[in-house]
Amino acid sequence: MKVGLFGMPMNPGHRPQSETYDEVAERIILADKLGFEEVFLGEHVSCLTEPVPSPLIFLAALIHRTKNIRLGTGVSALPNHHPAHVAGQIAQFDHMSRGRVNFGIGPGGLASDMELFNVLDNEKRGKMMYEAIDIILDIWKSNPPYKYKTEFYDFGIQEMIIPELFVGTMLKPYQKAHPPIFSTAMSPNSESVKVAVQRGWSPMSANFCGEFVIASHGKKIAEGFEEMGQEPNFDSWRVARNIVIRDSEAEAEDAALNPDGGNYFYIDYLWKVLVAANYTAVMKEDPNMPDADVKISDLLNDIVIYGTADTVAQKIQAMRDRVGNFGHLLMAIMDGEGKNDAGERQTMTALANDVLPKINSMSKVPA
Repeated sequence: MKVGLFGMPMNPGHRPQSETYDEVAERIILADKLGFEEVFLGEHVSCLTEPVPSPLIFLAALIHRTKNIRLGTGVSALPNHHPAHVAGQIAQFDHMSRGRVNFGIGPGGLASDMELFNVLDNEKRGKMMYEAIDIILDIWKSNPPYKYKTEFYDFGIQEMIIPELFVGTMLKPYQKAHPPIFSTAMSPNSESVKVAVQRGWSPMSANFCGEFVIASHGKKIAEGFEEMGQEPNFDSWRVARNIVIRDSEAEAEDAALNPDGGNYFYIDYLWKVLVAANYTAVMKEDPNMPDADVKISDLLNDIVIYGTADTVAQKIQAMRDRVGNFGHLLMAIMDGEGKNDAGERQTMTALANDVLPKINSMSKVPA
């Protein structure tokens, strides 16, 4: 198994963005030093709690402050952008980073962004995402003239082309044939997981999902391979989780469940957002449980993996045994206000140096 980071990122709206940006950047730099394989950052335009309108701008500032960690969008919400713009930006970033970009794609998950970009209709948004990625992939493999006409897009370059000056030719990525593509999922039994597998993309399961949702994604991965006549392979599956590691069980429990802690803020905030959106099934361990009966402490105990390094290693491997032997674990980035930042750094260090070797030893999976 390999480890990485996933961040919306999420911080209390009262904190200065410049401060939280520095905080997240320093975590990514630490992750690079610790040998984390990758980081994915979310994209949200209309929310001060998740204030990264452009993950690519954020990550570009880290290209020369890191050495090996791959830098990914988690995700580029394709219905909110023109496909040609995304194709050009990802290709540029790929060259600037010498092939370190991971291209995470999705339909977007923030309701206020959906309203902002007039894509509140779920069916429309899903169709736009798949149309957009097909166009982007074609741009990356094609030369002018370009012409795209679909249900939602109609554009191209057919007349304003000067071949000898390369005018009208769009940029292709550094990685061949293109950067690896990742598709996120948070819904129970999400068909997008199966589609990702069958299109050669890597599925990513959101960290705030109940374990029954993660297990349903594992079943969809297996289903996708079986429909292609292949044995299920979970190596490229990314599963994100909230993780807390301390020197004692009591310290870990206190850090995970403390109302002043980053995990409590994270889960409490997301629960309220999902209640408002009437989409709480993704977060509850029992989807049939009435929302009024759900306690934040119960959600924390279900979603956050906490304990000593030994305990966390055992919990992660036990989860892999239950849901599918996912090949990549993404630690969710929590807010670091006050003493919380030191705790997050402690967890990252223990995850890389202590937990990962234990898991790979237990599961006999090469590091």
